[in-house]
Amino acid sequence: MGQASSQAASAGHSAAKPIGMLVAAVGVVYGDIGTSPLYTLKEVFSGGYGVPVNHDGVLGILALIFWSLIWVVSIKYMMFVLRADNQGEGGIMALTALARRAASGYPKLRGLLVVCGLIGAALFYGDSMITPAISVLSAIEGLGLAFDGIDHWVVPLSLVVLVALFLIQSHGTARIGILFGPIMVTWFVVLGALGVYGILQHPEVLQAMNPVWGVRFFVAHPGMGVTILGAVVLALTGAEALYADMGHFGRKPIARAWFILVLPALVLNYFGQGALLLGDPEAARNPFYLLAPSWALIPLVGLSTLATVIASQAVISGAFSLTRQAIQLGYIPRMHIRHTSSAEQGQIYIGAVNWALMVGVILLVLGFESSGALASAYGVAVTGTMLMTTILVSAVMLLLWKWPPLLAVPVLIGFLLVDGLYFAANVPKIVQGGAFPVIAGIALFVLMTTWKRGKQLLVERMDEGGLPLPIFISSIAVQPPHRVQGTAVFLTARPDAVPHALLHNLLHNQVLHEQVVLLTVVYEDIPRVPPTRRFEVDSYGEGFFRVILHFGFVDEPDVPQALKLCHLGDLDFSPMRTTYFLSRETVIASKLEGMARWREGLFAFMLKNANGNLRFFNLPLNRVIELGTQVEM
Repeated sequence: MGQASSQAASAGHSAAKPIGMLVAAVGVVYGDIGTSPLYTLKEVFSGGYGVPVNHDGVLGILALIFWSLIWVVSIKYMMFVLRADNQGEGGIMALTALARRAASGYPKLRGLLVVCGLIGAALFYGDSMITPAISVLSAIEGLGLAFDGIDHWVVPLSLVVLVALFLIQSHGTARIGILFGPIMVTWFVVLGALGVYGILQHPEVLQAMNPVWGVRFFVAHPGMGVTILGAVVLALTGAEALYADMGHFGRKPIARAWFILVLPALVLNYFGQGALLLGDPEAARNPFYLLAPSWALIPLVGLSTLATVIASQAVISGAFSLTRQAIQLGYIPRMHIRHTSSAEQGQIYIGAVNWALMVGVILLVLGFESSGALASAYGVAVTGTMLMTTILVSAVMLLLWKWPPLLAVPVLIGFLLVDGLYFAANVPKIVQGGAFPVIAGIALFVLMTTWKRGKQLLVERMDEGGLPLPIFISSIAVQPPHRVQGTAVFLTARPDAVPHALLHNLLHNQVLHEQVVLLTVVYEDIPRVPPTRRFEVDSYGEGFFRVILHFGFVDEPDVPQALKLCHLGDLDFSPMRTTYFLSRETVIASKLEGMARWREGLFAFMLKNANGNLRFFNLPLNRVIELGTQVEM
């Protein structure tokens, strides 16, 4: 699958120069993990873990951070996870679709993998709220080192920056996105330079590249060993973004940017902060900013704020993309999706998601008030998503790629062991403040599973009173109603039954159009469906046609545009001759077997407020007729 996937991933980028792609990848992909040095060592040594700020403690922690970056990011994500692309697309939902296809012959395993994917997606939303809050807070806290008595302004200033960030989302990021790459390249160069500056003061800190120091730390502090991983994992936040944003750049630019610039800069900066701590243990209160010369503090705060805003932007954009994929795959109610760029399909804006994230971020900042306190909530969502990704990748490697178990299983066990340790280390954070992302994740998981199950039950209930299509067409041939000119398109989820809207129209209006099209939209477990596979057309006689449109989970479901590709006999989809008939269902909770009453009520509320087919499928406003029906569940 390698060559085809690479070609798909790089579609549209072939003309771009490698250096330009690398810079762009740095700007979009690495903002989150690139701003981790702002708070990681500060949390390790000042977060109440009891880690001694001495020679062995500093080298032990640096060894854990260094080898975590190597094992989790350089090996797991770069060499394995990024190869699990779904026709060039990455992210937890794209991987779930891939794993679902891999386990198609194992129904129970398939269901379990879907649950894992939904858990990972739900936790990703929690991460999308925490990342902007902790990143911007940690950047602006640097002002407290430059100006005395300004600490009480940190929260208000952070809120101003964050609210402004969410307010500009509706305008799109196409214009300011051009600046992301150069700013983040500058950021990583500064990280590396600060690290070199610190390392030159205490070169012995480079001994931490030896993993023995990490082992010694575990031996010397057996009770603290696993617990401290809950803080060390802060150095890995953003690793999932490498995979989620793969569809924008492809694997190679992301991997090159990591090994050429990002990894060296991060390692140098962490080691530079460690060198500072070897010479001045008191610097543990904020080793990142105290590593800089006093004259560079104010410019560094400004650059840090820009970098954290860019990191937040990348996470918010990732939440938009994830939501669109989940909508197309049927796990989230339809929402209004607005494209903010005429050139880039991936630049979208979803108002409901934007405002929900903004409310969550504001509550987090007001509730925790500092990056140190917020770090207690960080890690649960990140490690949970990473663990789910590993489980899904395992299924893909073994069932889809057919890798030899003797080769794949030991590697996968290593990934699962490390991810499991990190997740276990973060579990205590749930009662220390980390309940927020968990509660948010549980709520989103309930919403997604309720919507999916509710849609299945809705189709089943409507099918119970459905009329088989062959019988209906035969009755039309025997007793033909009055036919009017034009084409009527009836959207229906089932290709073998008569749509309720068609029956209602015939019952009330006593007419049929000359051409009646029963249209079903099918979403595939692939990102994009080529135009040659977009549609299937069958003629049933008596002016009836069956049309099935196929879309991928990142395709734009523009039904009128897709119907222009359909050519069969006299089938005519001219805009002024075509009328679209939609059925709008109203769900009534009942005692029928299905879901719990509270979930039925929740589904009814979600269905009522979901974006309708009219806007979602880009149907012409003046050519649509909606007919309602009530369904008991």
